[in-house]
Amino acid sequence: MPKMKSVRGAAKRFKMGKNKIKRGSAFRSHILTKKPTKRMQDLRAPQYVDSTNVAAVKKMLCV
Repeated sequence: MPKMKSVRGAAKRFKMGKNKIKRGSAFRSHILTKKPTKRMQDLRAPQYVDSTNVAAVKKMLCV
């Protein structure tokens, strides 16, 4: 059997936590001046992969 290789793009985007998969938050890269401070604070909070996508992400990460 050949060695299992993870999808490199997924490996850069997702990190395994203790029981959840962490992901980055969208809408944080540019045009930040018009976005309210409250919204930016909410976007800083940790984000997790939805339960419907966990199996697919785990498969990409070879977990």
